[in-house]
Amino acid sequence: MDVIRAKTAGFCMGVGLALQKLDTALEQPCEGRTCTLGPIIHNPQVLADYEARGVFCAQDPSQLDARDRVLIRAHGITRQVEEAVRATGADVVDATCPKVKRAQLAIERATRDGAELLLFGEADHPEVRGLVSYAHGPAHVFGSRDELTALHVDPGQAYVLASQTTQDRSVFEQLEQELRDRLPRLTVLATICDATRERQEEARSIAARVDVMVVVGGRQSGNTRRLADLAAQSGISTYHIEQAEELRAEDFAGKTRVGLTAGASTPRKLIDATQHWLEQLPE
Repeated sequence: MDVIRAKTAGFCMGVGLALQKLDTALEQPCEGRTCTLGPIIHNPQVLADYEARGVFCAQDPSQLDARDRVLIRAHGITRQVEEAVRATGADVVDATCPKVKRAQLAIERATRDGAELLLFGEADHPEVRGLVSYAHGPAHVFGSRDELTALHVDPGQAYVLASQTTQDRSVFEQLEQELRDRLPRLTVLATICDATRERQEEARSIAARVDVMVVVGGRQSGNTRRLADLAAQSGISTYHIEQAEELRAEDFAGKTRVGLTAGASTPRKLIDATQHWLEQLPE
């Protein structure tokens, strides 16, 4: 089987930096535990590896102790939760992706004078909860054009439009134009990560040249799910997997060329293993 592998597949800068900070924390002496507050990234295999190395994944600040060292996950956390974490007296290492942190601070500045936040993203995603917490006033989260249309917006009110960093840029730009036509006092923040855009553009390009697509990454990973959605929109069969073992040879019968990409929190070894599995298939 001929495999076209995306050059952008795998760890982005923010994920790599967060895991580097966690590795450094594990090498340093600590009186208590090395912890993360929530999953440091959305990949179950990576999380299992760190759990085996002794990292404790705390779900709430109440599980932390002053002797612990705790890393704030790459997706970031809400301001209120961060205050609670620091109040425990634990040694806090901020592993929030720099681009997520930049988006948080941009929202804080832009809403300081009374503007309401309109945020394009998944309402229950930890990054989105963190971004919303930086708004000074009301915040409205929408995940689709229908949800945006359902919002009751006041043309006389000032609004700030921002996005979860891993959303589809082309969709965001369409929504932005619609809102500009409705809201004269609209400020738009550029919060979608360039790495996300590059991965999405490459996924579209590869999907147009192959018979089938495979996307590797955690099912809880929003950016991985969007890569799979984009590939599927091209009209070809698309398989979102976490490991190569999930694939079935019969699904590739009659196919000659497969595209391979992966989310921003997918380790190289999982992508390599998937590529090796696919290359063993007969053409």
